[in-house]
Amino acid sequence: MPWLVRLSAAREDGAMQIGATEIIDTFAEAFRMRYTRLVLTALDEHWLDAAARELCGYGSSVIGCDAEIAVEQKVDAADTPDGRPGLLVMAFGFSSEALGKAMPKRVGQCVMTCPTTAVYNAMPESEEQIPLGSQLRYFGDGFQKSKVLDGRRYWRVPVMDGEFVCEEQLGVAKGVAGGNIIVQGIDQAAALASARRVSKALAPLAGVITPFPGGVVRSGSKVGSRYKGLVASTNDAFCPTLRGRVEGGRVESELVDAAQAACEIVFNGESEEAVGHATRVALQAAAGDGVPAVSAGNYGGKLGKFHFHLKDYC
Repeated sequence: MPWLVRLSAAREDGAMQIGATEIIDTFAEAFRMRYTRLVLTALDEHWLDAAARELCGYGSSVIGCDAEIAVEQKVDAADTPDGRPGLLVMAFGFSSEALGKAMPKRVGQCVMTCPTTAVYNAMPESEEQIPLGSQLRYFGDGFQKSKVLDGRRYWRVPVMDGEFVCEEQLGVAKGVAGGNIIVQGIDQAAALASARRVSKALAPLAGVITPFPGGVVRSGSKVGSRYKGLVASTNDAFCPTLRGRVEGGRVESELVDAAQAACEIVFNGESEEAVGHATRVALQAAAGDGVPAVSAGNYGGKLGKFHFHLKDYC
C-alpha cells in the first residue's frame, strides 16, 4: 500500500494508542534558546556536502558543544543568492553572544576552508544580528574587499581557489530546543527502525532540525550526576540493563515490560508551533510493529517552560 494510515484512539484506561503502540501520558520538556540560520552554497553537491558535514560536526548538544547545529533543508540553485546548489543550516545556542562566538569559528574553520563555498544570511530581517564576515574578513590580511547590495554587506576574501564570499552578519531569533520523543522497542533493531522512520519524517519539515547523529540519541541524559562537576548523566530510567536495580532506590525504570531498547529523537524548532508539529509527525512515524510504547524526556517541568504533552499530538 502506498499510504499507511495509523488511527489514534483512547483506551478505556485513558492511555492513547497509535495502532498497536501505546503513547505514554507524559510530556517533552523544551527550552527557550536563540537560533541563527544561514545559506551555504558551493559549486556542486560534492563540496556542498563536504562543507555541511564539517560545519555541523560536534554540534549535537550544548551540554558539551558550542552550538546545536544541523542542516534544515536543501535549497534549489534557482533560489540561492548566487544561483548554485545550497543548504539551509540552523544553529541553536543558549544566547546570542554564544552563537556570535561559535558561528565565525565554525564557518571560518569548516566552510572557508572548503573549496568553492559561500555563506549568506538567511535571516536578514531579524532585529538582532551577530558578526560573521565582519570577523572572517581579517583572514584576507588587508586584501579583502566588501560591497553593499540592497543594504547588506558582503565580504570577498582572497583564497587559493579564488574568493570566499561571506555576508557580514547572521540574523538571530528566539527558538525552542529540546522537543523529543523516546521510542521503546522490543529489541535494538525495532527501536532503531522506528527511530530512523522518525528522523526521515522530520527531515523535510521547515524550521526544524535534529542535531544528533542520524537524528537519534542513544545516550539520553538526565540532569545532574553522583560525580561532582557533571551537569548531566545517563538517563538510567530508560536503560534496559539497569531495569530492576534498586541500589538506594536510584533506578525506577520507565520502560514498558515488552521494551528491551530505547532511542531518543531530539528536535529543535524556530517556534513552539514548529516543535509541536514535529512532535505530531514524530509520533505518527514512530508507531508500528515492534514498538510497544513511545514516551518522552522531561525534568519534572522544572527547567523548561515548553511542555509538549504527547496526548495532545496523537
